[in-house]
Amino acid sequence: MKVYLGADHRGMEFKKAIADFLERSHIEIVDTGSTTLDPNDDFPQFAGKVATALLADTATDSRGILICGSGQGMAMAANRFKGIRASLCWSLDEARSARNDDDSNVLCLSATFLSLPDAQAIVSTWLNTPFAGAERFKRRIQELDQLG
Repeated sequence: MKVYLGADHRGMEFKKAIADFLERSHIEIVDTGSTTLDPNDDFPQFAGKVATALLADTATDSRGILICGSGQGMAMAANRFKGIRASLCWSLDEARSARNDDDSNVLCLSATFLSLPDAQAIVSTWLNTPFAGAERFKRRIQELDQLG
């Protein structure tokens, strides 16, 4: 499995810790930035980098993780891309549901409102929960791709 990581200035340090966590779990990571602390950077550029890279990846198990202050901006930006199903998750139940029901391929996290241990547990749950593949779930994903 490959995971594309992206974060703005507010999520950069959190992203480094998540990257270390993923590497210890033997998951390949691709860091799309930010790599330097720039208080004037904007989250949409990093959401765009992760979304574009993920959509270009031909592997079926690749995913993305985006981190900003609230996580909300990253989710909004990533979901502008057809084929991206970004989920802002605050709990293990949300992470499980996002994968099981919605086949979420991008996880958005808050660097401000989550502790690192909670975020790591959410990441682990999200990465290890398979998509259930129920017909109603597949139908809904197709409906999402027909919007806009």
